[in-house]
Amino acid sequence: MLIGLGIIILGFTIIGLDKEPHGFGVLGTVLGPIVTLAGFLFQFYAIFHKTENK
Repeated sequence: MLIGLGIIILGFTIIGLDKEPHGFGVLGTVLGPIVTLAGFLFQFYAIFHKTENK
């Protein structure tokens, strides 16, 4: 779960690195949100994934 949290933080950092006014560049509108969404999806998978016990 720490990996997912790191991906989410990375996504928000990418959004913050956008140099365009009001975050309207590629980093703030495309790449950052995709990375952040991937982090949240990773977190949901980590929470709801059931391990196989044999």
